[in-house]
Amino acid sequence: MSLDQLDTLEQQRREADRRYNEALTAFDAALVRAEAIEPPRLVADASTPPLPEGWRGRGVRAVSAWLMPWLERQQAFNARTAEAIEALTTRERDRSAAFAEFQRALIAFAQQITAFVETKDRQVSAQATLRLDEHQRIIGEHHWFIEAQRPLLAALPELRAHLTVLQRAMTMVQRRLNEAVPAVAGSVAAPAAAPAAATDDYKYVGFEDQFRGSDESVAAKLTDYLPIFSGAADVVDLGCGRGEFLAMLRADGVGARGVDTNPDMVAAARERGLDVSTNDALSFVSGLADASIGGAIATQVVEHLEPSYLIRLLDSLHRALRPGAPVVLETINPACWFAFFSSYIRDITHVQPVHPETLQYLVRASGFERVEIRYREPVPEEMKLKTTALPDGIRLSGDPLASAIAGVSRALDDNAAILNKLMFSHMDYAVVGYRI
Repeated sequence: MSLDQLDTLEQQRREADRRYNEALTAFDAALVRAEAIEPPRLVADASTPPLPEGWRGRGVRAVSAWLMPWLERQQAFNARTAEAIEALTTRERDRSAAFAEFQRALIAFAQQITAFVETKDRQVSAQATLRLDEHQRIIGEHHWFIEAQRPLLAALPELRAHLTVLQRAMTMVQRRLNEAVPAVAGSVAAPAAAPAAATDDYKYVGFEDQFRGSDESVAAKLTDYLPIFSGAADVVDLGCGRGEFLAMLRADGVGARGVDTNPDMVAAARERGLDVSTNDALSFVSGLADASIGGAIATQVVEHLEPSYLIRLLDSLHRALRPGAPVVLETINPACWFAFFSSYIRDITHVQPVHPETLQYLVRASGFERVEIRYREPVPEEMKLKTTALPDGIRLSGDPLASAIAGVSRALDDNAAILNKLMFSHMDYAVVGYRI
């Protein structure tokens, strides 16, 4: 990142600070403060109409002398009641206007928080990235500097992890604020509903960012599955995550939707314009009509499921898929020791490793046919055990010592081949089957 870009972020941050302070001032000015209201002093109307002359007047005076105390009290009560109602009406009208102004200021204040937080996060991340890039440039230009910078180099992974979690946390805060503002605008009196998921879901999203890879790298790994769903419709992606494969299906003209239990993953997919909902796979599939979907895929999902749950899910998929529709289940290959110890046990949300032949059997037992295992992601050759590469001249010589060395070499090579097959084969596999 260049210094000009950093200056631009600094200007954006200052502008956000200014708008934030203005919104805060308006919010403070709009606060409804209680004021003492003196009770109204009410005076009854003492005027009376003139009395008639003669015996009628004398009769009225006699009756009035008897009724006048009650009439005066009733008249005074009516007058006090009317004035009290008018005072209450005026006070409530004023309070309603003040509360409406408070609501408008609160909404403006909440909207400014989003920009305020986002610009600060972007500036902090940009400054940290600039410092990291500068250190890496210096190290690349001055090899002698490496030893002096080893403590910093050791701290780089930790710093990058902190930055990833910080960015995901701020994204979650911004999303929660954006969800809260419409609720405030609609009804200030009604509090916004609490989020259904734990507020630390962003940490697992950050974990996926760091260890599973970027959207581009994940999409590259899933490209091989596209031909399986060519020409299909109503495909479902169970545990779709950030929606990488859904985006690929959309680009390929295949209608699809996804489901995931992590609300922040769902929100990230929806931001890409994808049809994704928050739910678990079994509940989602159980709610589908018979023969209503044209394909199903679940990548890196079955290892998160209990065995009984997985069996019920496969049965539900067989019911919901149309005849001829494919199902693809990709997971970590526990038969590869390297994959088990480097990938499977690293993720604390994993429940049960599933052997390739076990998953193949379960898919067949649920009624699918043409079920095959496709191994994926071979371990790089540089990570496998090496053979002795003994020259043929030594192997073919008649010297007893050379023959002994050749025998040891063959044994070492055979053992290396066995260990490579057990430990360094393929990191992932997929079981592909079809509803017949």
